[in-house]
Amino acid sequence: MPELPEVETVVRGLKAVLPGKRITEIRFNKTDFIDNPADVAENLPGKRIAAVRRHGKFIVFDLIDGASRSTALLIHLGMTGQLITTPPEAPISPHTHIFFSLDNGRELRYTDIRRFGRVQFLPGGVDGSPLAELGLDALETNEKEFIERLRGRKARIKALLLDQRVLRGMGNIYTDESLWHARIHPARIAASLRDDELGTLYKAVQKVLKEAIRLKGSSVSDYVDSDGNRGEFQLHHRVYMRKGEKCFRCRTPIQRMIVAGRSSYFCPHCQRAPRTRAKKRPVERSKRL
Repeated sequence: MPELPEVETVVRGLKAVLPGKRITEIRFNKTDFIDNPADVAENLPGKRIAAVRRHGKFIVFDLIDGASRSTALLIHLGMTGQLITTPPEAPISPHTHIFFSLDNGRELRYTDIRRFGRVQFLPGGVDGSPLAELGLDALETNEKEFIERLRGRKARIKALLLDQRVLRGMGNIYTDESLWHARIHPARIAASLRDDELGTLYKAVQKVLKEAIRLKGSSVSDYVDSDGNRGEFQLHHRVYMRKGEKCFRCRTPIQRMIVAGRSSYFCPHCQRAPRTRAKKRPVERSKRL
C-alpha cells in the first residue's frame, strides 16, 4: 500500500502541473470504490483545482468554482491505485477507472487493479471530514510533539506508529525501516522507551521518510509516480522483506514476526527483544495428615 513517501511523491508531481487547471469532464468505468459517484460526476466538472496536497496517506484536491466556494476531492490510493497525467490520446492502461479531462487538453487518470482505493467528494471541504480524526503528520511533526504523543503509551511501539489516529502517514515499510535505524524492537511497549530513545526514533523516522521521498518511494508492487515512473527506495531497504538475509550492521539474519497483526522485519541482535517476566510457579504445600 502506498505510504507517506509514495503519496508525497505523487502529490509533488501533481502540484507541478494541476493547480489552476479546470476539470471539464469526468468519465467512469468501475465506480464501486467511489463514495456516491453521482456527487463526483455532478459537482466536479467546472471546478478549478486550487491546490493539491497530502494529508497522511490521502491526496486532497482543493477545488473552487465561480462563486469561490471551497470544496475538495479526497483520494486514497489503497493498495494499487495510481494517478497519472497524460495526453488523452495516450494508450489506456488496463483497470483505468476515472478520466478527469482538463482545460489544458490533458487528462488525469486514476488506475486501480484491486479497487481498494477510495474517492470522495467533500462539499464542505476538508473541515469536518474524517481527516480531522487523524493524528500528527509523521513528516511535519517536531521532536517534542512526537515524544509527547508516544510517551507512556501501553501499546507496542509498532502498533502506535501504524495507528493513523496517533501518527498519520506511516505504514509497514517505513515503520520497520525506522525501528531498525533506531535499534528498537517492534514489540517494545512505548512506555518502556526513554525520552532519548523516542528522540532517536523521531530522527530515524525523519531520515527514512526524507530519503524515501528523495528516491521517489518504494516500488514493491504497483506503485508509480504521477509520470508513471517507479521509485527506487526499495533498493535501500534494510529490513523490510529481507527475512533470512544478513543485517547490514551486524550480519545477523533478519527475522520476521507478527506485531499488531502485521508482518514485522527486524534484526534480533541490533533490536533486542523486550524482556518478559518469568511466571512464578505456585508453591506446593504438603498435605496435613
